[in-house]
Amino acid sequence: MVYDRAVARDSERPIPLSGAPFDTSAGRPAPARRSPLGDRLVRFVEEVVGDDITGSIEKIRTNTNEVGHDPFGFDPVAGRYALAATALLHRRYFRSKVFGVDQVPRGRVLIVANHSGQLPIDGAMIGASLMLDRDPPRFPRSMVEKWTAELPFVSSLFPRLGQVVGTPDNARRLLRNDEALVVFPEGSRGISKPFDQRYRLVEFGLGFMRLALETRTPIVPVAVVGAEEQYPSIADVQPLAKALKMPSFPVIPQLLFGFVAPLPTRYHLYFGAPLAFDGDPDDDDAIIQEKVAHVRERIEDLVARGLRERESIFG
Repeated sequence: MVYDRAVARDSERPIPLSGAPFDTSAGRPAPARRSPLGDRLVRFVEEVVGDDITGSIEKIRTNTNEVGHDPFGFDPVAGRYALAATALLHRRYFRSKVFGVDQVPRGRVLIVANHSGQLPIDGAMIGASLMLDRDPPRFPRSMVEKWTAELPFVSSLFPRLGQVVGTPDNARRLLRNDEALVVFPEGSRGISKPFDQRYRLVEFGLGFMRLALETRTPIVPVAVVGAEEQYPSIADVQPLAKALKMPSFPVIPQLLFGFVAPLPTRYHLYFGAPLAFDGDPDDDDAIIQEKVAHVRERIEDLVARGLRERESIFG
């Protein structure tokens, strides 16, 4: 399967760091204001990690609407501060090693990865690698749960960081605007695996493949090695999870001893070559499943490579 790079193109407009005000009449949050303290912190992080965080944000290209706004509410000021915080985790805490990120093509793309670690830190590290390790950077979009739109603070924070409520229509719009969309087909089942099931991928959903076929979007498989050990879960208390309306309630020994931060495991991120698929997005599940299985097998191969090549959980 070969990806035709001729069909891809960069989005048209770079995002200025100053940013125009959002259309608050449409229900979008007002943009964050730059602060002297925040700017000093960003400069400090740039010195510590050796990355041009401000430059990475300014290189982002996106499709804006007729009045110059990002249609999903992304605020480059808030994004700059968030990237600074993520860069510290990426470079210093998890000391991420990144392989093959330059294979992520221009234009629309689905970044499809395994999911683990109890908290979605793996998504943040994939985003950091797309922004800091690829030249030019690719701005990662991801789908968030619909209920997050009703949470105080979170409901305004996520749009400012460029994350989008997970609906099929939003996903189509992003890809038709030539965005990079990060997808975890294992969903909550992947992120909440117990430790004895680490690096065993659970069943993938089919929706991402139907989306790729409908929008003619290439898929880049990604393996994340290191996240499984950051919050090792020895049990899942399902009755309590159901009572709290959570997908799982993991028992994590480090939390019992008061260590709330994730363990400083070393992340290894492997980006594979783009895959392209042809077919009808409305095909029977069995036909779609064959294509999904190919993506899953490719991710499993990359995971196996990562496990072979790493020296230890922390190295």
